[in-house]
Amino acid sequence: MYLDTCKVRSGNKVYTRVLLRESYREHGKVKHRTIANLSKCSDQEIAAIKLALQHKHDLAAFRDNAQLNPNFTLRQGLSIGAVAVLEALARELGLVKALGTDREGKLALWQVIARVIDQGSRLSAVRLAQTHACCDLLKLDAFNEDDLYSNLAWLTEHQHRIETRLFELLHPGEKPALFLYDVTSSYLEGSNNHFGTFGYNRDAKSGKMQIVIGLLCDQAGIPLSIEVFAGNTSDPKTVASQVKKIVGHFGGGSVTFVGDRGMLKIPQIEHLSEHGMHYITAITKPQIESLLNTKVLQVELFDQPLAEVSEEHVRYILRRNPKRAAEMDATRANKLGRLEHKVNESNAYLSAHPRAKAQTVIKTLSKEVQKLKLQSWVEVKCGEARCVALQINESARNEQAKLDGCYVLKTDLSAAQAIKELVHDRYKDLTLVEQAFRTSKTVELEMRPIYVQLENSTRGHALVVMLAYRLVHELARRWQTLDLTVQEGLKKLSTLCVIEVELADQTSCLTIPEPSADVAKLIELAGVRLPTVFRSRGVKVATRKKLQENRSSR
Repeated sequence: MYLDTCKVRSGNKVYTRVLLRESYREHGKVKHRTIANLSKCSDQEIAAIKLALQHKHDLAAFRDNAQLNPNFTLRQGLSIGAVAVLEALARELGLVKALGTDREGKLALWQVIARVIDQGSRLSAVRLAQTHACCDLLKLDAFNEDDLYSNLAWLTEHQHRIETRLFELLHPGEKPALFLYDVTSSYLEGSNNHFGTFGYNRDAKSGKMQIVIGLLCDQAGIPLSIEVFAGNTSDPKTVASQVKKIVGHFGGGSVTFVGDRGMLKIPQIEHLSEHGMHYITAITKPQIESLLNTKVLQVELFDQPLAEVSEEHVRYILRRNPKRAAEMDATRANKLGRLEHKVNESNAYLSAHPRAKAQTVIKTLSKEVQKLKLQSWVEVKCGEARCVALQINESARNEQAKLDGCYVLKTDLSAAQAIKELVHDRYKDLTLVEQAFRTSKTVELEMRPIYVQLENSTRGHALVVMLAYRLVHELARRWQTLDLTVQEGLKKLSTLCVIEVELADQTSCLTIPEPSADVAKLIELAGVRLPTVFRSRGVKVATRKKLQENRSSR
C-alpha cells in the first residue's frame, strides 16, 4: 500500500492529486488498484498517513520513534475489531438490507451488534458506543438511550417488513417445505411489563411474572419470526398466528408444521388442514396410555427400533429412548433411596424418644412420598415395635416404568410423502429451536432480564435478540474449528483498536494496526476484510442518565 501523488493541470490551475493505492499480482502481472482518494486531505494528514505507511511492517520502531520524538504521539483509539466483523457479517446475511440504511435502520443495527458484543439495557448500549467505533463504521450521528427506546418501537412497527425481507434473502428461490415452531417463557424481575403475567414458568422461577415467546424457524433452525405473548398464554393458542405468517408471508402451500408435544391439538390440526398444511407433533403420556387402552398401540412396539401404526389418516411413530429410560429409572431409584434414608432417621428418632408418636412420623413421611411422586407404588406403614417401613408394590412400580423413555409422534403425512425415519428426524429438528432459545435467553444474548415495559419496546427487544442470534449462529459456524466460544472470540476482537497518530500542533490521523495472530485468525475465519483506511467522524455519544445520579440517590 502506498500514496500516489501527482500534479494535475486544469486550465490555469494546478491541483495535487493524492490516491491511496495498493499493488497486487494477477496472472503474473503487477497491477494497481485505488483504495481511496485523499486529495481533500490536508498536507499534515497526508504526511501523517505517509509516515504510518512507512512503518506499517515495523510497529516497534514506529513506537520507539514516537517515544523518542516529543513532537510525535500515539494514542489508543476506539475498538474496531468486533464492530467491523459483525457489521460485515450483518451486511453479508442481509440484515443491513432488511433494516435499511436510514437513521432508524442504523440504530437498529447497532442495537443488534451491541446485543452480540455485550448484553444489557439501552443505557448500556449507549455506553458501549463510547468505546467502540460504531458511529464511524455505521455512519451514525450522536444518539442516547431515548433514541434507542424509540427505535424499539420502530422495529415493532416494521417487524413484518424486516422479517419478510430476511426470509426472501434467505430463500430466494424455492420456499421451505417445513417449518419448526416452539415456545418458551422468560421471567421478569419487575411487575409492570405489558405482557407480564403469572403462568407456567419454564425457568423454575416461582413467584415471578413472565412473558411467553414463540419462535418460528425454517428446516435448518434459522429463525424467521419471533412473537411475544402474555405470560399465561398456552402453547396451542400461539399456533394460529404462526399459520397466518406461513400462509401470508412465507409462501404457504403444502408445507409441514412441526410443533412440540401438546402444542397441536384438534383445533390447531384442523386449522392447519384448512390451509392445506401438514403437521408433525408428539402426543402426551395420557394420550399414549389412552391409545394403549383402546388397543390402537401395543407396548411391545416400543421394543422395536422405530415402529409405525396407522389409524385412518393419522400415522403414529413409536420409539423408546434407552438412554432416557435409564435416566428415569435412576431418578426413581434415587428418590426411593432418599426416602429410605428418611425412614431410617425416623426409626432412630422413634427409638430414642419413647413418647414420640409413630402416626405423626408416618404422616410426615407420607407427605414426603407425595412430594417425590411415588405414591402410586410406595406406602408408609407402621410395623412391629413402633418401626416405620416402606411397602413397595412392585407390580405398580413396573406399570409406572413401562413407558419410561417412550414417545409417540403423530403426523398426517402419508408414507409416500415421508417415511417413518424422516418423520422422526424432522421432529428431532426441534432441538434446533431449543438451541436458539438457550442461546437467546441465557448463553450469549441474555434476553432476560428484560429492561423494558411497554408493548412495542418488548416486541422490539425480542426482535433485536432474534436478529442478534443470526449473527451469533453464523459466527459459531465459521469459528467451529477454534477452541473458544463466540463471546471469547468477540472479546479478543474488541482488543483491536485504531491508533491515533499525532504530530505536535498538527492534525492527527487514524490507522489500523496489524492484528495479533489470534485476532487475525478470527477475522480470516469470519471471512471479513477490515477497512484499510479509517477516518473518524468525530461523533461523541453520551447518555442522558448519568451514573452519578444513581450514586447520589443511594
